[in-house]
Amino acid sequence: MKKVITYGTFDLLHYGHINILQKARELGDYLIVAISTNDFNMIKGKNCYFSYSERKKLVESIKYVDYVIPEDSWDQKINDIITLNIDVFVMGDDWKGKFDYLEEFCKVVYLPRTPDISTTKIKEDLGLTKLQV
Repeated sequence: MKKVITYGTFDLLHYGHINILQKARELGDYLIVAISTNDFNMIKGKNCYFSYSERKKLVESIKYVDYVIPEDSWDQKINDIITLNIDVFVMGDDWKGKFDYLEEFCKVVYLPRTPDISTTKIKEDLGLTKLQV
């Protein structure tokens, strides 16, 4: 069985998220999604509208996703890849080159983002600032 993993916040779930999860799942037989916890998002300078548990429930309901785990730190990726026997690590191409060091452990794939949609854009369109959400 070929296992794939991807990481993200998945706040204000939208069709761009669905597209990347579908494409990630097509690269293997089993898709694991690591969702950034609220505490980790605060370290990254992000505030989420939905709690970790709410975002987890949303992502678990997507048919392409087989398993969801928490992402608590930048440093957990190598451990996740080893302990979960990951074959393919997937991120959006806005991260291109940032995770090439993981190629020692598995294949690294950067998928194109869906044009004209992002959580940041949704927040901007709704007039939500970093302080409000």
